[in-house]
Amino acid sequence: MNYHWNWGIFFEPNPMGTGNYLDLLLSGLVLTLETGVLAWIIALITGSVVGVMRTLPSKGANWFGFAYVEFFRNMPLLVQLFLWFFVLPELLPKAAGLWLKQLPNAPFWTASIGIGFFMSARVAVQLQAGISSLPRGQKMAATALGLTTVQGYRYILLPMAFRIILPPLTSEFLNTIKNTAVAITIGLLELTGEARSMQEFSFQVFEAFTAATVLYLLVNAVVVTAMRFLERWVAIPGYITGK
Repeated sequence: MNYHWNWGIFFEPNPMGTGNYLDLLLSGLVLTLETGVLAWIIALITGSVVGVMRTLPSKGANWFGFAYVEFFRNMPLLVQLFLWFFVLPELLPKAAGLWLKQLPNAPFWTASIGIGFFMSARVAVQLQAGISSLPRGQKMAATALGLTTVQGYRYILLPMAFRIILPPLTSEFLNTIKNTAVAITIGLLELTGEARSMQEFSFQVFEAFTAATVLYLLVNAVVVTAMRFLERWVAIPGYITGK
């Protein structure tokens, strides 16, 4: 293969006038982390609510949770981002649609919300599984103690369920970070977008995407290590990581 490797390209000035190419990639990494964290907050909060609804005795809550999960889980993320970014402003009243189109950092907010709702369906299913895996006696004990349904979930069921599903939640958090790469299709210049920009400016495609790969791996390694410490810290004897 007749390819000229140039690893020093990272320290050459980029055409954007914002430093060198390494600075360009690091700015994309920061935007990736900001988008991923905000999307995960949305996913965790929304998914927790929907997951609880799927375990309630109410048929209405069950059907709503079922419909929510099936809608967001079965539609490709790319299609959802397109719907949020291109279609939603056209469906809203003219003033609201124009406001959305002119919203500063619209790709960032669209990606965060779209990825957040997409991942919330997965969180909801996992939380439902975590709650369902608990012994029935725990819910009955909460009722016997005079706790309301809300109190029973808050003080007994949810703390135990979240401990149980912490390992798969770690994987979903990593998937949330990696899914931000799809947002390049709506104009978000996160890490993958900046790597592509570097490749187009310098024609050093292998160096650009090798660096992006290394940065993704470093972020994932940090998250996995941190979550392992968290798993051990909150572990309860007899439940997965508990000793």
